Amino acid sequence: MTEQQILLSFGGIGIAALGSQWLAWRLKLPAILFLLLTGILVGPVLGWLNPQELFGPLLMPLVSLAVALILFEGSLTLHLSEWREIGTVVHRLVTIGALSTWAVITLATHWLLGFDWLLALLFGTLTLVTGPTVIVPMLRVVRPKASIANILRWEGIVIDPIGALLAVVVYSFIIASATGEGLSHSLLTFGGVIMCGSLFGIVGGWIMGHIVRRQWLPEYLQSLATLASVLGVFIAANEVMHESGLLAVTLMGMWMANMKGVDVRNILHFKENLSIFLISGLFILLAARLDLNAMIGLGPVVLVLLLIIQFIARPLNVVLSTFGSKLNWRERALLAWIAPRGIVAAAVSAIFAIRLDEAGHEGALLLVPLTFAVIIGTVVLQSATARPLARLLKVAEPAPSGFLIVGANGPARIIGKALQQLGSRVLLTDSNWENIRSARMENLPTYFGNPASEHAESHLDLVGLGYLLALSPSGELNTLAAVRFHHEFGPQRVFALTNGQESRRSDKHRASHEYRGQPLGSPALTYGQLASELSQGAELYSTNLTDNFTWEDYQNLHGKRITLLFARDGNGWVHVVTPDSELKPGTGWTLLALIRQQS
Repeated sequence: MTEQQILLSFGGIGIAALGSQWLAWRLKLPAILFLLLTGILVGPVLGWLNPQELFGPLLMPLVSLAVALILFEGSLTLHLSEWREIGTVVHRLVTIGALSTWAVITLATHWLLGFDWLLALLFGTLTLVTGPTVIVPMLRVVRPKASIANILRWEGIVIDPIGALLAVVVYSFIIASATGEGLSHSLLTFGGVIMCGSLFGIVGGWIMGHIVRRQWLPEYLQSLATLASVLGVFIAANEVMHESGLLAVTLMGMWMANMKGVDVRNILHFKENLSIFLISGLFILLAARLDLNAMIGLGPVVLVLLLIIQFIARPLNVVLSTFGSKLNWRERALLAWIAPRGIVAAAVSAIFAIRLDEAGHEGALLLVPLTFAVIIGTVVLQSATARPLARLLKVAEPAPSGFLIVGANGPARIIGKALQQLGSRVLLTDSNWENIRSARMENLPTYFGNPASEHAESHLDLVGLGYLLALSPSGELNTLAAVRFHHEFGPQRVFALTNGQESRRSDKHRASHEYRGQPLGSPALTYGQLASELSQGAELYSTNLTDNFTWEDYQNLHGKRITLLFARDGNGWVHVVTPDSELKPGTGWTLLALIRQQS
């Protein structure tokens, strides 16, 4: 290829990746679906992209390094302290349930496709993993009850690194068995891979954790140092013991995530951005390498396998995992339907298939088209049917009416508790730990972090939330949150407090009204005014209107001492009040207003 062709190919991959991610964001569907379909279109269908020709001998080393970084990033999210908090059902889903899914898929692959037992075991591990990158977008569309959504979200987060680790272990055993020098030698080689990977992973994680904890590097270099150390551990482990690198980086991430006093948030944020870049480009390249003839050649047996995964493996998993729980049969039915496959399956299968084929393992190359068929099949089927099924089973949330509150400061906590008393769900977010701790002491649900971060994309539970209240003293953060959730909630459901300094700026120094969100209160409040009024004795009062105490009586009683903030109508809907609101409260309404003391 000429230099011009290479540059055009790289530019095209970047544009295709961005377009796929944007389309996924707009349609609220897993990005992996559009990335894979784009890769198939520009690769085997149109013939515009030939990854082998573009990268030559560098292709598979680059894929290996990308997979290593993706697994490391995934393992950074597995905090053992959360294991006790995620509930019995999730524990079972990622242990007993995962083993049952593994067994069913292994048996089906062996009998239907004629895979030998080792290859069938590997395929079973690759396709038992869901992952947050496919679950979270689907939950936003389906909007099931909070109990179901939380189970599915936590299952995806926890099973991601566990499944990857299990796949690496099985793959290592297959490689060890391929030596053909007897079972004892195979077990010895397998033990060497496990020991070498564990040693390099734990030591690498311990060293890097100490560097971060003791601040031997400035903060802006920590992400770069972590990236270099992950690649170094991966390469070094593979040099000492072939194929132990992926196990090493997975354990390295888990070790760092669970070291006391090690704050991996900045590293995780960097790795999440890097993972989006790697995943986007990697899946287009991998899909472009697909042999469509091989996928078609698998025949109708693939559909049978998909049906077994959908109607036997997953339901059996859920039956075992929810036995004795308080979930009703409707909730269990939806849990049994949703389990799309994603990132780990696609990324790991490609590198494993090629290496197993090079090691002389017959049929290994079929892993890739088979895995991609399962991914596309489960994502398409479940994305199209999960929402109607949730409605049919009556386990879908009604139109979301809760409040995502940006800020857990004093005024935000007061408003949050008042909205709770009106019967609305609230979730307070803040990057200040003292604010979060105070909110938790007041029994307010919280998310510790920036709601516009990549971490929030996977971990922020938006089920039941339909409004944004940006109540931070930082006008910039309020604007950022308004921009971030403008599409999520709709412009008419995004509200923000301004600060006094921002309101005095000229138009060329302020974000446009479209992105600032609607003002809160009638008359509109700034954060400074709200905090000042509360500190001077003003309180948030909830008042019920009746036939004997009307809206006019309410206004006459309080006069100009009130700033109306929220109103709940007779049907239970909470309206956020702005200066442009034209509400006509009547009997059965509840008003929530800031009422100042008598002067």
